[in-house]
Amino acid sequence: MTDRAPTLESDEMLPDYAGRGLVNLMQSVAAACGVRAARYPPLTLALPRALGEARNLLLLVIDGMGEALLQQAGHGTQLLAHLVGTLTSVFPSTTAAAVTTLLTGFAPAQHGLTGWHIHFAEAGSVLAVLPLTRRVVRPYQCEWPALPPLKDLFHCRGLFGALDRRSHVVSPEAIADSVFNRFHTRDAQSHAYSGRDALFDCVAEIARGGGRRKYIYAYYDGLDSLSHRVGAYGDAAATELRQLDAGFARLLQRIEGSDTIVLVTADHGFIDSPEARGIDLAEHPELSAMLAQPLCGEPRAAYCYVEPRHSDAFEDYVTRRLGHALRCVRSDVLVRSGWFGPGVPNSRLAGRVGTHTLVMRDNWTIRDWLEGERRYRQIGVHGGLSQREMQVPLIAAHR
Repeated sequence: MTDRAPTLESDEMLPDYAGRGLVNLMQSVAAACGVRAARYPPLTLALPRALGEARNLLLLVIDGMGEALLQQAGHGTQLLAHLVGTLTSVFPSTTAAAVTTLLTGFAPAQHGLTGWHIHFAEAGSVLAVLPLTRRVVRPYQCEWPALPPLKDLFHCRGLFGALDRRSHVVSPEAIADSVFNRFHTRDAQSHAYSGRDALFDCVAEIARGGGRRKYIYAYYDGLDSLSHRVGAYGDAAATELRQLDAGFARLLQRIEGSDTIVLVTADHGFIDSPEARGIDLAEHPELSAMLAQPLCGEPRAAYCYVEPRHSDAFEDYVTRRLGHALRCVRSDVLVRSGWFGPGVPNSRLAGRVGTHTLVMRDNWTIRDWLEGERRYRQIGVHGGLSQREMQVPLIAAHR
């Protein structure tokens, strides 16, 4: 195994942290709202006007709305009509990493949240980071201590407290009061909604309200959950996109004259993965025996905690037996190569990406299942390097 990152395949791309990525969008948003620190280059895409001049700035994040879906199913929509360019997600291209970037303004290298499942040394176990639940064999084999203070798990506050205006966060009811959400949005006024129409109603009411200048962050997860269940490019996803577009068009009408810049983007896109392209770690017991922890990260970018004495054997096995479906690379190589972002990494990053990362090819996935876990299948998946997963639209309007 070399000390170089793997060569990208024809349909793959790395995050653009230099001017056309989510990190750069948030750098420009923060600067427009009075934050002087320049941690990353600003966005290089031209927007309708200087962001800081408008009375209100709205960022609407539609989870899972990749550029490919918008181009395929968005003909005649207001969303496509207001497209100003294409951005990249972060690595891995997944909600836990990308939404944390959108909330904090930091790349994963700095905020340290690297996927759905993360091994937190501070907690002594693997946690599903967004619901903040332990991933352990069920029924529990032992009594687990309480989780450590949140500041030991989450290292970057939301950017809201640093802004020169009042901040509002609009979230689905199911997650508005989650520990993750409360920690990262604690300096903003929280609004919970139920249903797509209620989201647009809530945002319009905030934007049209009087008082101080506002920054509004709104998040919608319905397209993402649908795409996981039934696939990202069929009739159901296209219908959902058009219903979202109808809400977007009504929003633009309702906030006319409010001097609001509306930005719409996504945290990641999707690919569809057939069942035949899924690797179950249970079918490779020799591999499982070499791991000190369950698989972490994502089915498209899995972090492995390999016992040191098994390192060579692990690398040989995955290359020889699974090389058609994945590339195995030492995780420290990815950190040094800047896949998680530029700059000095969070001191805990190395411990959260394991010893090795399995970077999946084409539309392959890999999973393991612990005793007692509910098994499920996802047709739409993300987290990898394909252009469909990595590219997201940037949509802009001024009303």
